[in-house]
Amino acid sequence: MKQTDHDWSLYRSFLAVFRTGSLSAAARTLGATQPTVGRHIAALEKSLDGNALFTRSQSGLMPTDLALELVPHAESMAAAADALVRTASAQADDVAGTVRISASEIVGTELLAPILTEFRRLHPQVAIELGLSNRNADLLRRDADIAVRMVQPEQKALVARKVGAVTLGLFATREYIDQFGSPRNLRELNSHTIIGFDQTPPPQRFMDDLAVKFVRENFSYRCDSDAGQLAAIRAGFGIGAIQQGIARRDLNLIHVLPKEFRIPMEVWIAMHENLKKVQRMQLMFNHLFDRLGKLVNESA
Repeated sequence: MKQTDHDWSLYRSFLAVFRTGSLSAAARTLGATQPTVGRHIAALEKSLDGNALFTRSQSGLMPTDLALELVPHAESMAAAADALVRTASAQADDVAGTVRISASEIVGTELLAPILTEFRRLHPQVAIELGLSNRNADLLRRDADIAVRMVQPEQKALVARKVGAVTLGLFATREYIDQFGSPRNLRELNSHTIIGFDQTPPPQRFMDDLAVKFVRENFSYRCDSDAGQLAAIRAGFGIGAIQQGIARRDLNLIHVLPKEFRIPMEVWIAMHENLKKVQRMQLMFNHLFDRLGKLVNESA
């Protein structure tokens, strides 16, 4: 490979093509023209000793093995570029600019919307980006500025505060309980319709204290999205796990086996220590800690 200084725009186009599968879709995503994106891919391939990054197929452009090797590095560059833009979006002492927050699907969809709405009304010059994923964002790499996590962060370069703790419980709709009854113990769950994970099991620490171990084959509805599981529970598909505070807001949900199934989870707010002096970051950090803390304590 030639030792060439590559323009970030080449990798930006590369990532867009990788994610969309075509030059035209990538161009729309980037707000560029298709010929421009094509030139970027050609220039990047030329700098890589002429090795192809994509091959054509009936379903679009397919990445080569080389392209797959480059993706994580290009994503790191993208995260750094996004962080650079956010950092430069306002002066450190201005309550303006952009704040990127990372949270789980459930926290983001069920808890954060009113909290962030209130912050926006208090600080209308701050733009908010919200990334929802059960994968912890890398705050050291600045994938996000602030993260809401369900486990204590361990990196020394992070500022972290414990908000409190929530508890997962089993719930089902009144209609489901009326039709199928309620299990008397965890073992009787095997005769019920259970909603659970698909390919990604929860961390083992959440399951160690349960008298009965659950595996994928126990579930009649398998989904790795917590929001997807919650939707299925609310639709009456079967019995599944929900944060108790969230479930209590829905009068149609019945708590199942409250004494036998309890999974406590800590809630933490974290950000990189270098952001402590950026006013909008500190204001958001404190706002999340205060408002989430109230919600968690009220539902404990």
